[in-house]
Amino acid sequence: MKYANIPIFIPELACPHKCVFCDQQKISGTQNVPQPKEISKIISEYLQTMPPNRHINIAFFGGSFTGIDYNLQESYLQEAYKFIETKQVAGIRISTRPDYIDNKILDLLKKYGVRTIELGAQSTNDKILQKSGRGHTYKDIENASKLVLEYGFKLGLQMMLGLPGDSEKISLQTAKDIVKLGADNTRIYPTLIIKGTNLEKMYLSGKYKPLELVEAVQTAKKVYRIFEKNNIKIIRTGLHPSEELTKEKSLVAGPYHVSFKELVLTEIWNDILSEKIRNINTENIIIVTNKAQLNYAVGYKGKNKKKLLKKYKKVKFIPDNSLYKYELKIL
Repeated sequence: MKYANIPIFIPELACPHKCVFCDQQKISGTQNVPQPKEISKIISEYLQTMPPNRHINIAFFGGSFTGIDYNLQESYLQEAYKFIETKQVAGIRISTRPDYIDNKILDLLKKYGVRTIELGAQSTNDKILQKSGRGHTYKDIENASKLVLEYGFKLGLQMMLGLPGDSEKISLQTAKDIVKLGADNTRIYPTLIIKGTNLEKMYLSGKYKPLELVEAVQTAKKVYRIFEKNNIKIIRTGLHPSEELTKEKSLVAGPYHVSFKELVLTEIWNDILSEKIRNINTENIIIVTNKAQLNYAVGYKGKNKKKLLKKYKKVKFIPDNSLYKYELKIL
């Protein structure tokens, strides 16, 4: 069964905190906040474009959903719940802050068919959270995660790489903490500098240096593997491309790449190929991989294949769906 989301963005509708990196309107590419009465139309239009046999969720993204007025939350959820009642969608997922979770909120979300709650953890290091202006601590993440799981929701925990004061070691510890907290799914975002944010001021004054793209990819690769080995679903690696995320618009600096995930998986496959092929002496080599992994094995713009061609006269990659995700055969 393939999964699909109907995204409904509600940028900065309620959040009183000013995280140094945050301008949700520019990050989401969404400037207008939909009203509850518009939700049915948005969902209906998306449903008309959905391929058959999809497990569809309505997803309230882009802001701190549970931080908005309680009655307004309920109005949004009531509109979305109509599509659960008619079995047109399977459920609802929302994203919010760890400090905007309590029993009253979870009772409301449970009532209207919310299945997954994603918390913007960003880091589990209190010093990083403080420097980033998050307004909450690791204890808040821990408490919220426990409550979400006790209520029977699936728990998502998002993280960011390269926040002020961050390091690869701290990022890897955040990934391990996310595993420990019981997350079902996660998102990995490199920190970008967006116009109009406090992070831009820090960058221009020399108080903050963003990760280079190579650094971000290498750290993301290690984080990615931690999540995979612990069966945590990685929903997204890198920010979704939008018109705003260009240097002509709102992007100032940082490790942004439209194919960030492909860069990360290219490096994972580079490690696998380097390990498996290092002792093979031959002129021509055929590498067999799972079809879904073939492009990553070849590498972004053929990077891994080009590297192998320095050692072998001919290199060919062919698919075989009987192989597991990172399994390969050498012919």
